[in-house]
Amino acid sequence: MSKLLYIETSPRKNRSASIEVAQSFLETYKASGNDNQLETLDLWDLKLPEFDGDTINAKYRVMHGEDPNPEEIVAWETITKFADQFKAADHYLISTPMWNFSIPYKLKHYIDIISQPGLTWSFTPEEGYQGLVTGKSATLILARGGEYSSSAELGAMDFQKPYLEMILGFIGITDIKTILIEPTLVDVETKSSAIASATEQAVAHAKLL
Repeated sequence: MSKLLYIETSPRKNRSASIEVAQSFLETYKASGNDNQLETLDLWDLKLPEFDGDTINAKYRVMHGEDPNPEEIVAWETITKFADQFKAADHYLISTPMWNFSIPYKLKHYIDIISQPGLTWSFTPEEGYQGLVTGKSATLILARGGEYSSSAELGAMDFQKPYLEMILGFIGITDIKTILIEPTLVDVETKSSAIASATEQAVAHAKLL
């Protein structure tokens, strides 16, 4: 039995290129095995906790081996629930547009919640940083208005793909497949071709899970 956690990031829904390609991936995944489980997190419908003072203080107490106070305990328990939900999956699918050369703030908020010491990564002076979410795989479906993979100059402006691949690797996920939908801020024919190419890749990869 395999469990996929799908993290949906675009608020555009049926007008979103990243969601359109992701849905083809999901349909293939669900059809490939009766035991496959799917959990969806729509970050625009999900109430994410604020990463406030109590939470930050709890984080640093954990890092330094100190005991948190009652308010910090409550804050950290909320963070732990989100991290545990994330870690319960075998595979991850993240679909997201590019916003201002990076990722939407909702996705960054979610990442800031789950990327925590003792939950998804650890640190010791002897071994340095170690990811704790191991033996899993992730698929990234990234929509971008421009064609950032076409040159080094444009690639230097891409903080979407490098960041997501880095942070997933940091927490221990190294089996990452990235599917690009680019460019999308173009004429209908060119955009449709980009979506079709990405969909073909997504369906083929979903069959491997």
